[in-house]
Amino acid sequence: MFSSRLLLGALSLGASIWTARGAVPVGGFEEAGHTQVSALMMFVGSEHSVYILDKAEDNAAQVLGHPAWGSVWDIEEKRAVVQDVRTNVFCASGMHLPNGSWVTFGGNDAVGPGGKPGSNRNPDGTGYWDSDFEDFDGRKAIRVVNPCRITDNLNAMPCKWFDEPEQLGMKRNRWYSAAEPTGTGEIVIVGGFVTGGYINRWYPNTDPAFSGGLSEPTYEFYPGRAGEPRVMDFMVKTSGLNAYAHTYLMPSGLMFVQANLSTVLWNFNDNVETPLPGMPKGVVRVYPASGATAMLPLTPKNGYTPTILFCGGTDMADEMWGDFRYPNIQTWTYPASKDCQRITPEPLDKSQPVAYEQDDDMPIGRSMTQFIALPNGKYLLLNGAEFGTAGYSTSGVKDTPFAQMPFGQSLAGGPVLRPAIYDPEAPRGKRWSQEGLFESKIPRMYHSTAVLLPDGSVFVAGSNPNADVVLNAAFPTEYRADIFYPSYFSAEVRPEPQNVPTKLSYGGQYFDITIPASSYKGSANDAAESVKVTLIRTGFSTHAMQMGQRYLQLENTYTVNKDGSITLHVSQLPRNPNLFQPGPAFLYVNVHDVPSKGTYVIVGSGRVEQQPVGAEVKLPDSVRLDNVQGGTSGNSNAGNNNNGNAGKSDTDGEKSSNTVLIASIAGGAVVLAIIGAIVFVVMRRRRAAEARRANMSHVDLSQPSAGSRTWGHQPNGSEVAFVPYSKEQGGNGWNGSQAALTGGYKDDAYTMGSRDSSATDNAYDPPFDPYAASASGGYPPQPQHQGYTQSPLGYGQVPTSQPRY
Repeated sequence: MFSSRLLLGALSLGASIWTARGAVPVGGFEEAGHTQVSALMMFVGSEHSVYILDKAEDNAAQVLGHPAWGSVWDIEEKRAVVQDVRTNVFCASGMHLPNGSWVTFGGNDAVGPGGKPGSNRNPDGTGYWDSDFEDFDGRKAIRVVNPCRITDNLNAMPCKWFDEPEQLGMKRNRWYSAAEPTGTGEIVIVGGFVTGGYINRWYPNTDPAFSGGLSEPTYEFYPGRAGEPRVMDFMVKTSGLNAYAHTYLMPSGLMFVQANLSTVLWNFNDNVETPLPGMPKGVVRVYPASGATAMLPLTPKNGYTPTILFCGGTDMADEMWGDFRYPNIQTWTYPASKDCQRITPEPLDKSQPVAYEQDDDMPIGRSMTQFIALPNGKYLLLNGAEFGTAGYSTSGVKDTPFAQMPFGQSLAGGPVLRPAIYDPEAPRGKRWSQEGLFESKIPRMYHSTAVLLPDGSVFVAGSNPNADVVLNAAFPTEYRADIFYPSYFSAEVRPEPQNVPTKLSYGGQYFDITIPASSYKGSANDAAESVKVTLIRTGFSTHAMQMGQRYLQLENTYTVNKDGSITLHVSQLPRNPNLFQPGPAFLYVNVHDVPSKGTYVIVGSGRVEQQPVGAEVKLPDSVRLDNVQGGTSGNSNAGNNNNGNAGKSDTDGEKSSNTVLIASIAGGAVVLAIIGAIVFVVMRRRRAAEARRANMSHVDLSQPSAGSRTWGHQPNGSEVAFVPYSKEQGGNGWNGSQAALTGGYKDDAYTMGSRDSSATDNAYDPPFDPYAASASGGYPPQPQHQGYTQSPLGYGQVPTSQPRY
């Protein structure tokens, strides 16, 4: 195998990354293939796969005979494979579950070409199903997926999206809802539109609660609690600018919520709100202002005290925002804000007042921009525009017809291509940097996304400010993906920790991680002292948000050994599950701010429950050893040796064509010869891998035509244990819910199962686990077929002039 250190020894100048696609400068972007669907939503499902979701639209990629709006991108192969999604997931919210599965909530009604309501309508005029796209109404949908690899059959159990709203759904229609997990792993789902629009109100705003049936100011839970959803007063107060509210669970168990210009701490069990100071300077951060927001690192140094950072958005006055139909100004001429504010909602010193604190301005104003937590504790800011807001319009804005809009349907202009780095530990005035960072070649406007990958790079995709697929617009539907490489990719050596656990608890016995001498250079004492063991939950990326993103540093001490290795003694998580809710995360070991590859871990019990909490165990004292140095022997690009027994698979050689080599590219014949040799090896292995894939047998994904199509998969053998469908009485077969599209159209109503009417709001339905065996208490609930039942709130018909965003 060619050694990256041989290359490092031969090359000595400007830092670049050598990949199968060529040299990429550190701080720059590498082209990363085609996503098949535009990446409106995205999350890292495992160490192998990124899940991508789009709205139902006329994508060229097909799945099961209709346009696809879901795909899975393989991290190693940089290749996406389409995946079927039954309902329209457009502008849903999403979150992890404690066992590592992922769930999305709500979306849009069924649509067809051009974003028009589907061919089969609900009584309120919205789309129930469309004959062209074959999408169903997704506004009540709860979709669950168990992450798999692209070599699996992604459209069969246990890998397919469980998307059966007749069996598993919310109690209210929700589009642009917020979602935040609690310390038990339960998820709180907040607010949303009922049918959509630019902002969530009419103007003048005479009905701030329900907007004539078009706004949903209530909240509910997954798994569902008994009782009807309750109105959240904050959603009424922030009427109009409360879609995708910013939510963060606090150590106390209260929830920090920010929308419009208002902020509260919220007891969601009792529905009690404690007002906090409003957002300074009139800057709106939520959609469609779409500023960047993040919880800063939770560390031993700051006592695991959450501080929330807000940057960008816009300070448009209230009347400028307009209403459901469109904004009242030419938004693309209005500059985005560069203002940043911090707030610590629950300070350790309770005598200190809670207030927003002025932070350093961004280098340039941005809307539709987002923060990505990096393993070294810094935050990458990327994507977005210098002017305007999120959203699009097919009917113009007030006093400006569509034909006069300069960027097609986009309500923003001036894409910002150069990322920036925010350092929360730097002193005021020095927190932002763009040094050594290069511009992307692709504008990432409305509906752009980004996620941290396990190796510490950042996957960037999406951009589609259009109602349907448009390839010739100023800002077209974008399928190209990028990978951004932060500055630590220029490090000569990266840590290769050994014996990293894959399950972590709240409190309990500490664990040991070994850092070999080959994982660092220089003094062992200095390296050990610099170590940070960090957990990152990468979050559900959509609309400039990373729902659920968190960064927590574990406490550690160390022992320096004579052979140059370092033994880290690492605490489990703090004994408060509210700090870092149960579920999946990646563990990184940083030495001198250079991270290892992330190890996929599950935090907590893996179940929705009161999490077990262990004892607080004191760590051993650190042990230093003078005159011990790290070396550079071994392969710094090897994978982490989790649990001390991870080995190389027989396909690692082929996959090494995509291994990132850290290099310094310089001129000269010797350098060119080395690079030429690498290119030859890389391309030969890549062609060999592609030939093998071409020879693989293909899984037959054929389905009946739309008129006779059934959505239930008929599994056999071991798949039965994972099937979330109801078992037919008296038989061994399994059936999925069927929305009959032959013999006349029929609306399906559905419930969340039987409920005890005497139960309190805190009583649970039996939790629905679509990956449990059939002996799970009779779940999932049986679909009911009693005709369409309107929400008690009533729905208003979408005006024909209203754009669909």
